[in-house]
Amino acid sequence: MGKPTDEELKAALTEAARMREHGEDPHFLAKCLLNLNYRIKQLERVLSASERYLHSGLAEHNHAELVRTIEAYKRAEARGTYEEEKEPWLE
Repeated sequence: MGKPTDEELKAALTEAARMREHGEDPHFLAKCLLNLNYRIKQLERVLSASERYLHSGLAEHNHAELVRTIEAYKRAEARGTYEEEKEPWLE
């Protein structure tokens, strides 16, 4: 299975948001898509911070940034919802 294009992903996320807003998500597919997309965005930030840290020669500033992104991911996971932010799945 191929990766969706940016346009396909945006269309799917927009439709998933519409489904959730209108209570048309009987099997929770829209909820899962939105949540997984949000979590992937958070993990991509952790990956980016990790790469910067490793390429910086393990600089303190980059280490602190990495720790912050990991903590932000943990807080988001503890909340268990993407709905507290305005359409983060469309970032």
